[in-house]
Amino acid sequence: MASLKSIIRQGKQTRSDLKKLRNTGKVPAVVYGYGTKNTSVKVDEVEFIKVIREVGRNGVIDLGVGSKSIKVMVSDYQFDPLKNQITHIDFLAINMTEERTVEVPVHLTGEAVGAKEGGVVEQPLFDLQVTATPENIPEAIEVDISALEINDSYSVADIKVSGDFTIENDPEESVVTVVPPTDEPTEEEVEAMEGESATEEPEVVGEDKEEDSEEDGKEENKDEE
Repeated sequence: MASLKSIIRQGKQTRSDLKKLRNTGKVPAVVYGYGTKNTSVKVDEVEFIKVIREVGRNGVIDLGVGSKSIKVMVSDYQFDPLKNQITHIDFLAINMTEERTVEVPVHLTGEAVGAKEGGVVEQPLFDLQVTATPENIPEAIEVDISALEINDSYSVADIKVSGDFTIENDPEESVVTVVPPTDEPTEEEVEAMEGESATEEPEVVGEDKEEDSEEDGKEENKDEE
């Protein structure tokens, strides 16, 4: 379990105050939930990123708030892509003995046999709903696809659970499948398609009418003569 220090923010802060705070490398945050009252704090952005990389999105953090330490998870956070900056964090104080349901990413490992034969690996499900106590929530669930041949697939029911957690998704829901390769057109078919797409030189609008007008003019001149 990783630790992170925070500093309590006193009083009501304006938008200008929060902007100045972020410019110093700090992120405004709030702590709420089990056994604690809503508390406004600030944390160092760099340290927060280090902690998240260490414990993962669903990891438990030992957050120092004033003189006490609170077990929290990141409930939510806001990120400004233009400034490449985390702008706010919601820390949820948790009961370590109470189960929670969260989203856990699915990571595919290995290379499918079918992919080596030209098949295409498709992953319709990237996250699973997992229920567990905070300390038993996995950072990710790995699925080895090495044995999958073309037209083979794994559903939720095929995932081998190795930890103390429950997957809540429909057992029949498809996680990964290897589909047959799409037939590429032959050289003759490509040439035929190119021939069909080629168009004749466009006719200049009004050209024939101008030529006809010139011919009529010549005929008229001859009649006058």
